[in-house]
Parts: sequence; C-alpha cells; structure tokens
Amino acid sequence: MRAILAVCLGLILFMTAAVSFSGEQEIVWHEVTFPSPDSGTVSADIYGSGDRGVVLAHGRIFDKVSWRPLALKLAREGMIALPIDFRGYGSSKAGDQENALYNDVLAAIAYLHESGVKKVSVIGGSMGGGAAARAAVESKAGAIDHLILLSPVPIEQPEAISAASILYVVSAEEGLFEAVKSQYKKAPEPKRLEVLAGDAHAQHIFKTSLGPDLTKLILEFLCAEIEH
Repeated sequence: MRAILAVCLGLILFMTAAVSFSGEQEIVWHEVTFPSPDSGTVSADIYGSGDRGVVLAHGRIFDKVSWRPLALKLAREGMIALPIDFRGYGSSKAGDQENALYNDVLAAIAYLHESGVKKVSVIGGSMGGGAAARAAVESKAGAIDHLILLSPVPIEQPEAISAASILYVVSAEEGLFEAVKSQYKKAPEPKRLEVLAGDAHAQHIFKTSLGPDLTKLILEFLCAEIEH
C-alpha cells in the first residue's frame, strides 16, 4: 500500500511540475538537453510554442526553475521560453572550456533556431547577463533578435554586441550601477537603459514590489520590438 501511495504521489508531483493553468489556458513544459559548442551538455526547460523564442540565463545563486513565473508569462504571450541551467547546475555539464558560460547561451540560441524558431531573444541576469552579453559578441549576426540584460556582470568589448535591440536594467542603489552604466554607454545602438528604484540586484528585483513592473517592462519591450 505504501509503495502504491508513493507512486501516486510521484505522479501527482510530476503533473504539477508539468502543467500550469492561467484562466482557461494550459501551459505545459518539459525538460530538454542539447550539446554546447565546446562539447558540454545543457539542460533546459521548454515552455509554450510558436515561432518566437526567449532564452533565459540565470544568476549565480539561481537556476532554470527560478525563471518559471516569467517563462509562463512569455508562453502565454505566444512565445517559447527556454530557461537553461548553466554548466555545473542541475544536470548541465561543462565542455572543454570549463568556465565558458556563454557557450551554454549559444547552445540554447542554436537549439531554438534549429527547432524552427524565427526570432530568438535572450534575457540574462547578473552572471547570466554577462554570459548573455558575451554570447551576443560571439554569435553570428542576426542570431539574437533582442537582448535584455538585468544588472549584467561586465564583459570586455560590449561595443561588439550583436543584437537587434538591447535593454539594460539596473537598480539605482545597487553595487553594479556604475559598471552597468559604463557597459551601456559602450554598447551599440539601438539600446535602452532603465534605472529602477532601490538596491535589488538582477533577478532579485522580481521578489520586490517592483517585480510586476519589471515583468511588464520585459514583456512590452519584447512584444513591441518583435512587431517591428
């Protein structure tokens, strides 16, 4: 009896993790894996369907699951959301270049394009923001539609970023404020800088009273730009 109960509970937990309802709309997600350019393995969750996709790159203390609320909202807007686990997180594994996190972002971008997605955007926070920015330097022209960087770790040559449009977001009182402004100034046009009140850093903003505003900003930026 205990064994049967355990199996039933396991099935319930699996279903809860795989389906989310918003009104009458059901959002289903599942895990996928794909290789990185340096022969590593990237684990990701994929939400929704459509011909527009968004890669979500997490910060140091986060993981792919941390993006779930935003991923569900993106899916409800008709986009595919692909939050990844960086190498060393979850079941993702490093390749030949142990610390080359940008390769995991490049792998996710390639996965979506190879799956038939026409426009791929990238959102990265803190560590993931730096990896996303570096991926935008290393990627082929046209590979990244729009790039959203939440208090990104600084990279070399931000002027070499290749994306159709760039949005930097930073809190006015956080430690990376000046560094983010410097990166923004060097980045190519078209670009936009949004400075939010408070000292919350990157994904931590979602936990504050400004979380809904940040989510709205992201959705409006992606949807408005995609329509052009």
